Amino acid sequence: MIFEKHFFTDVQKKAIVSAITDAEAMTSGEIRVHIEAKCKIDVLKRATEVFYHLKMDKTTQANGVLIYIAHDDKKFAILGDKGINAVIPANFWEGTKEVMREHFKRGEFYEGTVFAISETGSHLKQYFPHLRDQQNELPNEISEG
Repeated sequence: MIFEKHFFTDVQKKAIVSAITDAEAMTSGEIRVHIEAKCKIDVLKRATEVFYHLKMDKTTQANGVLIYIAHDDKKFAILGDKGINAVIPANFWEGTKEVMREHFKRGEFYEGTVFAISETGSHLKQYFPHLRDQQNELPNEISEG
């Protein structure tokens, strides 16, 4: 069994935080990654619980995005806040999720996660461009549960 603290190596965790920082440099959006072993309920319901627990709904422009991974159960989700959902097309995250899924099938969890972060930043910049004096509203560290 893989435990959260060992799911990504320390080097990978630092690189993921760096990828979040780089992605957020393109957008006013806020990106978080949350990992846990099990998801005992519907993955979107659990991702929503984590989203609110991490106070991702408190960003100024309602533009937080959570990348949620439950590795032992092979479930993941990308969840955007209401500000994002109000302006994006219905299938906005599908391409990103499909590429993540392909990485994950090959056991490339780090690569799939970094891809999703980068794509999220690229997608968000068209709707929520980086603001000159913006502050980082949420931590970039990976949360674990």
